[in-house]
Amino acid sequence: MSEHALKAQELADRLGGTLQDCPPDRVFTEVLPLDEAGPSSVSFLANPKYEAKARDSKAGLVLVDPQAKLKGQPLLVLMNPRWGFAQLTGWLHPEPEPAWSTSPIHPSAAMAPDARIAPGVTLGANTVIGARCVLHPGVHIGDDCVLGEDCELFSGVVLYRKTRLGARVRIHANSVLGSDGYGYELVNGRHEKVPQVGWVEVEDDVEIGACTTVDRGALGPTRIGAGTKVDNLVQIAHNVHIGQHCLIISQTGISGSTSMGDYVTLAGKVGVVGHIHIGSRSIVGGNSVVAKSLPEGSFVTGYPARPHREWMESQAALNRLPGLLRKLISKKD
Repeated sequence: MSEHALKAQELADRLGGTLQDCPPDRVFTEVLPLDEAGPSSVSFLANPKYEAKARDSKAGLVLVDPQAKLKGQPLLVLMNPRWGFAQLTGWLHPEPEPAWSTSPIHPSAAMAPDARIAPGVTLGANTVIGARCVLHPGVHIGDDCVLGEDCELFSGVVLYRKTRLGARVRIHANSVLGSDGYGYELVNGRHEKVPQVGWVEVEDDVEIGACTTVDRGALGPTRIGAGTKVDNLVQIAHNVHIGQHCLIISQTGISGSTSMGDYVTLAGKVGVVGHIHIGSRSIVGGNSVVAKSLPEGSFVTGYPARPHREWMESQAALNRLPGLLRKLISKKD
């Protein structure tokens, strides 16, 4: 049995739950979302709107609350399945100890002969640096990272462990890829941390501006598609999937588990809520907040964002209100 594997009954005992339709000696080695889980995986259901997905899941065990309406599936019934899943994530996917060495470049790191590494660069264990990469002073790359050919990272860039860059990726000063996603669960009056065990994937020809942050996935990757250009001071949260050739402009924030198609433009200071999809070739105007999914080819503006023509008409009507009010008052007098 794997070092971090656990049997079903042990999980139930640790979490204080009740097994249903699951052999107590079934072994689990990983946690995964409902649609990716297999026989050795544990998943969870905390929102009734995902019950259909839970019924179709191949998970070997699903954590549910007592109100769940699932029959004939292997279940672990808990009062708080989300918190149970968070604890289980930490047990089965513990954060590894950093493999530091006395040298700033770990002996197991592999660099192409023509890569240019400036003074003050640190490379973690098992990291791979591709041909003709340029790493400026003060760059830190953690364990198990991969950089494709012709990447350039400017001073102060930090890549947390398992970050993967394609070819010709440019990342400007003081940006951070792979930091923890913002995940907490309120338990007994305290905000308890939900482990973030995913990673970041950046495809070919992406450019990321200065002081931008890209969180790693809670499970699985946060992904930025090929050819996408990200401006300075942008926040991309955990498990966001951005398509190819998108434009993300300064001070935009994208909440967790949102996905975007290709050729999407988010103008400056755009906010995007989590768990929605923005269709390909959509445009979101500056200072807008996207609160629901958008079909392909949308052009929206405002707070909340709505079709641009509709927003313009409402603004025009709003501008006419003072004059209309004066006319009403004068007629009354």
